[in-house]
Amino acid sequence: MKYYVKAALPLTLAAMLMGGCSGGDPAPEKAENAENAAGAGEKGEHAEKEGEIDLNPDQIKAAGIELVRAVRSGGGALTLPATIEGDPQGMQVVSAAIGGRVVSLTRNLGQSVGRGQTLAIIESREAASLNAEIEASRARLSLAESNLRREQRLFDQKVSPEQDLIAARTAATEARISLRLAQQQVSAAGGGGGALNRIAITAPLAGQVVSRSVTLGQTVAADAELFRVANLGRVAVTLSLAPADAGKVRPGSEIEIVSGARKSVARVDFVSPILDEATRLASVIAVIDNRSGQWRVGEPVTASIRLAGGTGAASVLVPQSAVQTVEGRPTVFVRTDHGFQATPVTLGSPSGDNVVVTSGLRGDEQLAGPNSFTLKAELSKGEAEHGGH
Repeated sequence: MKYYVKAALPLTLAAMLMGGCSGGDPAPEKAENAENAAGAGEKGEHAEKEGEIDLNPDQIKAAGIELVRAVRSGGGALTLPATIEGDPQGMQVVSAAIGGRVVSLTRNLGQSVGRGQTLAIIESREAASLNAEIEASRARLSLAESNLRREQRLFDQKVSPEQDLIAARTAATEARISLRLAQQQVSAAGGGGGALNRIAITAPLAGQVVSRSVTLGQTVAADAELFRVANLGRVAVTLSLAPADAGKVRPGSEIEIVSGARKSVARVDFVSPILDEATRLASVIAVIDNRSGQWRVGEPVTASIRLAGGTGAASVLVPQSAVQTVEGRPTVFVRTDHGFQATPVTLGSPSGDNVVVTSGLRGDEQLAGPNSFTLKAELSKGEAEHGGH
């Protein structure tokens, strides 16, 4: 890892030093050669600049330095880094309502599943009890209905009193309720599994299996998470805006989502009327039509939103993790062709995880973000080494 600090001496001083070493004044042609050599040194592969740290991509990766981008906002528009998230209404956890041993798994990660289709089958004594209760309730209902028909016939023939008919009707109603209750208990546990001691775990919605935390033969406890099923036809992004900016956003407003060459338009679905207690910012959630499948949950993107009636001057936002203090001044490390360049900046007010930069950046630079403190340490080391010579 090399560090460059600009330490060029004035040519006249360099000439004097050279002359002192040789015992006489340098010849004009020698001075000219020295001046040409100094110029050639400055026009090498890349000029050495004060505050430049020379790192190749492999060294950057080894140091754990993550790259982030400065973004320009204001002038009626706001551009912020964001992350693709799953639609909260389009993702559900599938859990085991009863404990038991997993004897069948019908879906794996990434596979599609329809609503109500079986994901797994659990075998347990509790499942046997639930299914047995259904069978017993059916038998009791059948007997009660048979008795009711007999009492109705006897009553019509004026052989049996009305009191016996009423008792038979009550018994049949209770048996019907008991059967319905047993069926609902099995349904809450998952459904029939093809045998008295088995319960089927079904998908609560149509989508893809995005998480599976169970293996065949595993014994699971009641309420244990088995799968997560997501409908990724709709995804979302969440932005944190200052109250003044959030007041200029309305549900239905368009937000442009960009990542590399891919672009998509999101629609604002929700503007929070409550500020976050920690950041004092308002959350804005926008929904993206993702039926084409071009966006993945967890993917970092850039979101641009135009604010209604915005006429303010543009400013630059950078993540707070990109700002380090060097020699008492806020400094960011701008990515260059050969590494990073330490660039002093002037900071404004913070905005969530970002901070406003009022001067020092254009707004389109790539910066060192998390772990940029390693560059600060390298810069200090280089300055110490240079000062020692």
